[in-house]
Amino acid sequence: MDADVLIVGGGPTGLMLANQLGRRGVRAMIIDRHSGPAQQTRAMAVHARTLEIYSKLGIAERALELGRRGNGANMWAEGKWAARIPLGEIGKSVSPFPFVLMLGQDDNERIMGDHLRNWGMTVQWNTELTGLGQEPGQVTATLKRPDGSTRKIQAAYVAGCDGGHSAVRELCGITFPGAPYEHVFFVADTEATGPMVADELNVYLWRDGFHLFFPMRGKDRWRVIGILPKKLREKDDVTFDELSPDIRREAGANLAFKQCSWFSTYRIHHRAAEKFRDRRCFLLGDAAHVHSPMGGQGMNTGLQDAYNLAWKLALVVNGRADPALLDSYAAERIPVARRLLATTDRAFVLAVSNTWLAGLFRTRILAKIAAFAMTFERPKQLAFRTLSQTGIAYRESPLSKSLPGLPGGAPRAGDRFPWLQLKFRANGPVEDLFQKLDDTRYNLIVIGQPAPSEEAAGLGDLLSTQLISDDAHNALELARVRIPGQAFYLLRPDGHVGLAGTRLEPGAVARYLSESGIRTSGSTAIPRERGDRIALGA
Repeated sequence: MDADVLIVGGGPTGLMLANQLGRRGVRAMIIDRHSGPAQQTRAMAVHARTLEIYSKLGIAERALELGRRGNGANMWAEGKWAARIPLGEIGKSVSPFPFVLMLGQDDNERIMGDHLRNWGMTVQWNTELTGLGQEPGQVTATLKRPDGSTRKIQAAYVAGCDGGHSAVRELCGITFPGAPYEHVFFVADTEATGPMVADELNVYLWRDGFHLFFPMRGKDRWRVIGILPKKLREKDDVTFDELSPDIRREAGANLAFKQCSWFSTYRIHHRAAEKFRDRRCFLLGDAAHVHSPMGGQGMNTGLQDAYNLAWKLALVVNGRADPALLDSYAAERIPVARRLLATTDRAFVLAVSNTWLAGLFRTRILAKIAAFAMTFERPKQLAFRTLSQTGIAYRESPLSKSLPGLPGGAPRAGDRFPWLQLKFRANGPVEDLFQKLDDTRYNLIVIGQPAPSEEAAGLGDLLSTQLISDDAHNALELARVRIPGQAFYLLRPDGHVGLAGTRLEPGAVARYLSESGIRTSGSTAIPRERGDRIALGA
């Protein structure tokens, strides 16, 4: 074997997968056909769930330094301010990152690319995948190197993180049904002054569409994303100077563009691969699903694809789990992608519909409804959980099992376990639960009953146990998320609940793990799916 996992694509999804595998002792080779990292990118929003993952990886602080916190979204209708949607507070009880971070995809790639060196890995640029052959126990990949020569390598698995024109997907013969939207988008990095509320997202709505102004680092710097007006959609080589009068006309006479450092137009597709896996090859990110930019979900969804697959691949490669565990990747992520396609498609159609009624709704009604809804707690919570991706759950997954007895409203198997502030010892300080959890292991949370010995589960160093002490503060915090006074939760490495119940019976954890394909001390050992030699150089 030349590598445990060959990752094709050095964008955010591939970089996240490589980092997560590297910190789990799995050596990945990561290649990309381009000459280097993206210099200009369309994705801007980093959501709370991504920042939680960044925190475990040790790069959240750097992301926060480089980004701008979007504490609010201002909605403008036909050039007039209509409403402000608070974004910095609505998630304060849900996540340690209750806001949207404005950080370009290029900065995200730089942060993760730098972190990759901790595991002795770098992206091999100008290296293209041209062939794939799958055999029992390995994949043989043909790579075209920078000098034009070819090389064959062997890897246990291949991860296609190579975008909408994925070579992995095409070589596996996986179809990519869907279609492009008729509208043409534009993106521009500008220096501009005007009525925009500083350091916040500004959404301009009018009868024919919308423009989004994202704050960027630096004085008066804005990334503007929107739809080309009809008169420019069929024109080749549209320039920003041709477009800017239309933006000023819709956004107000006080808007002035001092300069534009980058401008590009593009079409958006809505597609999903028919399957996310072909034997030893997996599809992630835009290789598996592409959709409209509504809600800034695309890059964040690809990062969650990688986080979901990484811990499973690591357990299998390291001989700690049966390969059948990998079936759960597609079972869990395909429904997420399909729901995302459906919701972003509906939102996009509403945002761009040319009908008189849709235009009236955008300019006269939408902002008022949104602002009014955000005055109530339940809509605020729902909006944040949806936008931030903290509400994603895998309740139908084969890895999710809830035992009888949990009250309605309590976290269930498949849910992301809630963010809590708890005391972990009598008279001790209040601590952040998320900081206590180790996402390279399973975490058992035991409430109101004795904790079993970690040896009982047969996982050894793969299990960490947290006993929640009987304390008045803890009781209030648990009641807030409807967890009863006696309960237990076994969290998967990615923080989602695998097994949940009230009374923890002897052997329950070991039994669940065995049924999930995890190799406990009583299981028959399986060979480690990796080679003795790891070739990381070009």
